[in-house]
Order: sequence, then structure tokens, then C-alpha cells
Amino acid sequence: MTLLARLRRTWLDVHLWIGAGLLVVMVPLGVTGSVLVWHDQLDRALEAHRYAVSGPAASRNVKDYAQAAEQAFAGRARLTQIRLPEAAGDPVVAVGRMAGPGSPSGRPRTLNAWIDPPSGRVLDVAEIAKGPMMVLHRLHGSLMIPQVGRKVVGWLGWAMFASCATGLWLWWPRGGAVLKGLRWRRGDSMLFNLHHTVGFWVCVPLAVLSLTGVYTSFPQTSRALFGIEAPPRAAGPGRFAPPLENPRMTFGDAAAAAQALASGEVREINAPTRGERPAWRIVLQASGEAPSRTIRVADETGEAAIDSGARSARGGDPVSRLMRQVHDGTGTGLVWRAVITLAGIAPAVLGLSGLVMWLRRRARRARLAAA
Repeated sequence: MTLLARLRRTWLDVHLWIGAGLLVVMVPLGVTGSVLVWHDQLDRALEAHRYAVSGPAASRNVKDYAQAAEQAFAGRARLTQIRLPEAAGDPVVAVGRMAGPGSPSGRPRTLNAWIDPPSGRVLDVAEIAKGPMMVLHRLHGSLMIPQVGRKVVGWLGWAMFASCATGLWLWWPRGGAVLKGLRWRRGDSMLFNLHHTVGFWVCVPLAVLSLTGVYTSFPQTSRALFGIEAPPRAAGPGRFAPPLENPRMTFGDAAAAAQALASGEVREINAPTRGERPAWRIVLQASGEAPSRTIRVADETGEAAIDSGARSARGGDPVSRLMRQVHDGTGTGLVWRAVITLAGIAPAVLGLSGLVMWLRRRARRARLAAA
């Protein structure tokens, strides 16, 4: 056996063991990723009543939305955030922190209220973490494994990339005639031809999804590899800190203080959390293409100041944002979203067809050995 033949046999073994050994986890990761590409559209279809707004304008005062949310929560949660509509047809979303222990991942439990912008009428109240789309998010991001699930998904991304690389090696025609390799009939079996054809056309998109998934699963290591500094931490005790029990200011007061300092429409208001200097965080969006600004309003004194580090702390570095956009298709256009949707379904097709081919091959060898 020549060196090239030995190498090809090694790559075939690696490819087979990755496909057969990780089929059970690769299929749900790929399928859930394909579904989550259309998260917003599916959420509107499944929960249409949450988006049944009577008009596009958020014409009421912030305090009216806060009062409506608190009445809807009925003591089950403490109001911590109000998000105003970013596009016509979106509702106002109020978020409340629920008492008691958090989720296994350490995140606190939250209750959401969807509010009609023109009328202030509550459209729905639900714990969003229990919704079907968030369950798919947790399955795709961590396989619902507490603590280490995100890292497990990252290592599975490396395995999928290795499967793409070895698959491309095995697909490549031995004579170097690439155009002949693109034809449908590479063998006598339909499964063989299906596996080779689908594998070739999704190889590059699937490899891109694997590497971007690895990047987001290991953010610190990825930034160090690319020489990117970690984004500065936002001022305060942290995003999961408990809310201040008895703030002096209201949501309406905080919004008014922020708009007195800087012009712009309120897009988001966050209640103060416990710490040395509790402060409200208000995101203002100026007209035109100007970037949003975050204003911090001290709850004790009502003094407002522009938070210069909030934008980078909230958005992350540009490379990480790009990796997330490429991976989940956010803002990338219909063509790429369709491509990664098909690439997410491909592991199921390739894994099942490869498994059947492998079992047939073993049965054929057994028959030959018996003969």
C-alpha cells in the first residue's frame, strides 16, 4: 500500500468515526441552528398575539408602560427593564426579575410583558426562558449541559471542521479532474452519490459555521489568538446583580433626566442594581445614522452623565460581533441565511447516509470473509 493510499485510509477512518460517533449530537446542533436562523419570524408566527399592536407609535409616557408592566406582573417579578420598539410593528417589552433561585446556568429567572405601544395595553405575560425558541437556543448553545455545555459545543465545532476537511480530501478525485468530481454519478449507490454531492456543496459553509461556533464558544482564547483586547467591563456590580429594592427615582424620572442631558428617543431603560453607586442606564437613539448613547443617571442624586464605555462593553469587539452575525445570519441577507439553513440540515443527511454506507460496507466485508 502506497503512502497516499495509507493517508487516504487514515482520513477515511477519522471521517467515519467522527460521523458515526458524534451523529447523535451533531444532528440536533445542526437542525436547531437552521431553525434559529429564522428566530424572529418563527417567534412572530408562534406568538402572534404578542405582536398584535394597534399602531407603530410609542406615544405614551415611559411611566405608563412601567405601571402597566407592574400590574401585569402582579408581584411575581420586580420590573428591571423596559425596551421601546425599534421598528414599526414591534411591541414594548418589559422585563422583570423573579424571586427565588435562578436557572442551572446561573442566570436569574425573568418574566416578560409585551405591551401595545399606542394604548399601553398588555398583550401577553410569560417567562420567556420556558418558550420553545429559548429551549432551542439552550440546546444549540450548550446541549443543555450545565456549566461546561458551551465548551462541549466548541469542541464539537472542531470535530465538525475536521469532518469537513477530511470529507473534502476524500471527495477530491484521485486523478485531479475536479469537474468530473462534480457530476452526480460518482458510484453505483444512490446514497454514495448523495453523500458526495451534498458533502461537497455544503463543505465550505459548514466549515465556516464550525469555526465561528468555536470562536463564540471560546471567546477569551479566540480573542487572545487574534490579538484582540477583551472589551472593558461595564461599570457596576454586573449584569446579573439583584435590582435595587427601593429606588428613589422611577422609570419616568430616569428617562426625563437622560433626555435633559442628551437629545434622542428612549430605546431602553434599565433599573439600578445593588452596589456602591446605583444608577439607571438609559439608551438614547438620535435621529439619522448617529450611534446610540448610554446615559447613567445616579439614583441617589438624579445626576446624569454619558457612559463612554457602555457601547463597547455591551456590543463586544467588532470581530466577535462579525463572528456571531456570520454564525446566526443576523443582518446578513436572505442568501446567506438560506445557505446556512441548508448547511445546518446537511449533517443529518450526511451522517445518516454515511452511517448506512458504513454498515453496508461492514456487511459486505463479512460476507466476503465468510465466503
